[in-house]
Amino acid sequence: MQHLKFLLFTFATILCFSHGVDAQESGKPPVEKRLTFPDTLDNPAIGADTLTLPADTLSLDAEAKIMPTSPILSDIVYFAEDSIISDFVENKVYLYNQAWFEYGEMRLDADLIIIDMNKSEVYASGVTDSLGNVTGNPFFKEGETVYEIRKEMRYNFQSQKAIIKDVVTEQQDGILRGETIKKTEDGSVYLSHGYYTTCKLTEPHWHISSKKIKSVSDGQVVTGPFNLYFNGIPTPLGLPFGLLPNTPEEKASGVIFPSYGNEQVRGLFLRDLGYYFAINDFIHARITGDIYSNGGWGLKSQAVYKKRYKFSGGFNLDFQKFKSPETELNPVDYNTFRIQWNHAPETRGNSRFSASVNAGTTSYFNNIISQNNFQTNTSSEFTSNVAYSKTFANTPFSMSANMRHSQSVQTGEVRVDLPTVSLNMNRQSPFKNVQFEPLKTLNLSYNFNMQNSITNKVEQEFGVSNEFVPNNGSPDLIPFTVANLGLLLENARNGARHQIPISSNFRLFKHFTGTASMNYSELWYLKRINYFYNPAQERVDRIEEDGFNRVSFFTSSFNLNTNIYGFFNFKGNGKLQTIRQHIQPSIGFSYTPDFSNPSFGYYQDVQINNEGDRRLYSRHQGFIYGGAPLGESRAMSLNIRSVVEAKIRNKSDTAEATTKKIPLLETLNLNTSYNFAADSFNLAPFTISARTSFFNRKLSVNVSTTLDPYATREFVNGEATSVRRVNEFAWKNGQGIGTIRNASLNMNISLNPSSASTPGEVRDEVTNNFLQQGGVMNEFVESEINRIVTDPSQYIDWNIPWNLNIGYNLSYSQAVNGFVNTVQGVNLSGDISISEKWKINFNTGFDLQAQAITQSMIGIARDLHCWQMNVNWIPFGRFTSYNIDIRVKSSILQDLKVSRRRSFFD
Repeated sequence: MQHLKFLLFTFATILCFSHGVDAQESGKPPVEKRLTFPDTLDNPAIGADTLTLPADTLSLDAEAKIMPTSPILSDIVYFAEDSIISDFVENKVYLYNQAWFEYGEMRLDADLIIIDMNKSEVYASGVTDSLGNVTGNPFFKEGETVYEIRKEMRYNFQSQKAIIKDVVTEQQDGILRGETIKKTEDGSVYLSHGYYTTCKLTEPHWHISSKKIKSVSDGQVVTGPFNLYFNGIPTPLGLPFGLLPNTPEEKASGVIFPSYGNEQVRGLFLRDLGYYFAINDFIHARITGDIYSNGGWGLKSQAVYKKRYKFSGGFNLDFQKFKSPETELNPVDYNTFRIQWNHAPETRGNSRFSASVNAGTTSYFNNIISQNNFQTNTSSEFTSNVAYSKTFANTPFSMSANMRHSQSVQTGEVRVDLPTVSLNMNRQSPFKNVQFEPLKTLNLSYNFNMQNSITNKVEQEFGVSNEFVPNNGSPDLIPFTVANLGLLLENARNGARHQIPISSNFRLFKHFTGTASMNYSELWYLKRINYFYNPAQERVDRIEEDGFNRVSFFTSSFNLNTNIYGFFNFKGNGKLQTIRQHIQPSIGFSYTPDFSNPSFGYYQDVQINNEGDRRLYSRHQGFIYGGAPLGESRAMSLNIRSVVEAKIRNKSDTAEATTKKIPLLETLNLNTSYNFAADSFNLAPFTISARTSFFNRKLSVNVSTTLDPYATREFVNGEATSVRRVNEFAWKNGQGIGTIRNASLNMNISLNPSSASTPGEVRDEVTNNFLQQGGVMNEFVESEINRIVTDPSQYIDWNIPWNLNIGYNLSYSQAVNGFVNTVQGVNLSGDISISEKWKINFNTGFDLQAQAITQSMIGIARDLHCWQMNVNWIPFGRFTSYNIDIRVKSSILQDLKVSRRRSFFD
């Protein structure tokens, strides 16, 4: 018996000693302690058991039913830097100083942790020292959710419920803080006297304050009546309740709250009230509505879709209805809509389908103005294209089909190409194994095009238009409606075109390259025009004759070009080392037969007046692909291109000097042609253009002009006097070398104290910032980045103190009758930082010809850390308006903003 007592005493002493060493020796690595619960059914064996137990007659199922189950479902691991005290009477464990407790996916860190085994509960808090400072406040993590606790918490690891005092937790991009928080087993969080913000500073720049806030796991943050605070100052802004997104990657459906305001014409409004449908991972949609107090309403449907590795796109439909009151002095009454669709496939396989549709009624673009997109407001034409293409494997053939649409907002003219089909054969070299170079490089291809075009422009039924008489009036249009579909189809233009281009490249006389080519074209039409003179109306009328028509013609050409280099080297140690000039002269000859010969039947000789004058008219005038060329052409063309560069020495600290090239004249082009077969005006006008830049390409200059070498003379017909070109050169009539018919000058300079960033560099910077913040690139993100880069108001570089862009444009034209039209203006844009967080940006211009200021805008931008404020004002013009936006920078709260707008509607 004494031996047994001695063994038990020795065992207990060793156990306590090892436990104390582990708790107090901080220099050793921590050893995790696992709680082992005693089995109350078994007694510890002391020595060998000499009793023989009878056989167990209970089955395994019966034994499983009577075994008690523990609320602990996984191992509990804990550690404390200072000490671990176990109270076996209360069945509690006390952990002190830098302690932590882990259970499943839950981890708790604090300076004081109390584990109550009877209640399956954990209590944690900080420790107050003798000076009253609190250290080691609890830090609680469950899954991906983190809670920073300022006071204390209790957590039941059986029910997974918790009550926390003064806590801060991050929910996606938002931060929640409350005096008291209750966490339920499903992960939902209830806050009393809490706030929500996306600013991660200790003292946030803004927050939403409410007495009751609920955060639904993977759902929304729901609040009761709330107020908006800026820098801790309450504002009168708020709502009776709020719903804020709180879902990973915004994959949740929910209510879309409207914006509200007032317009003078349409009155009070609620705009964009609706619901967001997160249908699945591949398609999201939203349906919203507008309502105006003066009788208008609108309905919008928007959807985006994406199939990974296959395609992505979006679809928008906007319908607006408004009718002004009867007492309105300027009544507005419209039913209008707009449709947008974009579809982009991934580059896979041999076929590809894409779409870019932007269409709607003309009244939409004249009445519904986007206040946030100035570019859309000033667009005068909208186009659409739906395309399908396919490449036939192991063959040189490919095909494509397009449906195109174009619409002029100003004139209302609509054109729809439905469809346009093309079949192409890649270049083939049938004699590539022949040694003779002209035959070896000879190649040919084949292109087939078929098109059907529908337009609401009224064709002139009687009377052939005279191109010598200008028509400045607006075209007569047919309303593009379903009721007029039959008339529109009747006036449709269609046809087909075959083209076979043949060319060959070869070297001549070592330094010249020759290119010989011929292009055969054949047009197919189902109609042709018959002309006749109408003596009663003294005009030429036409009748369209049904029947299959072929129009065949060809053109041929030969071009010879070479390269000439000139160098001028400077001696000495000056900065300028070499000037190099590169000249590329090209001379060409082309021949086209006279397809107006009556034997071809492509032109008709018609009397045009009572005096008996006659003229040739094309039987396919105004058709899809036109007709055969008029008259014989034996022309020689001349083109000269020149580039001048300089090589200068750079200052270098090394023994070896470095050089760099700078452009003196980036390009200078001169071209003209001479038609030997023409009976008059053989020499074509001279076209001259030049482009260069200065000051490290900060200043760019573009110049172009057209010089008419023929003289002009006055002709008197009764009391009328007219000026016409005559078939005599200007220098033979004392009119100099010719007349400048068109000229343009464009200069642009960009100034700032740092190196100017190109759009590509800005795009890379925005993309890198997005990726560093954890963003994932896709087609939608790329399109948004492109929109920001191309719109200066969306991207502000706060690191550049000032930026100034100056542009000067001059356009000059002189008609044959001497009428001169000159347009010139100056554009100014830029920004300036008045402090580290304030910027003023502007965009204006001055029309020097009209002596008037052009469309102008001035704005103020303020960096508010987690917010950005923009104030934009357009003081005059068509789009007179102002708006004030304070936007949250958080990606999930881009629509949460404080806005006040007043537009030209008012």
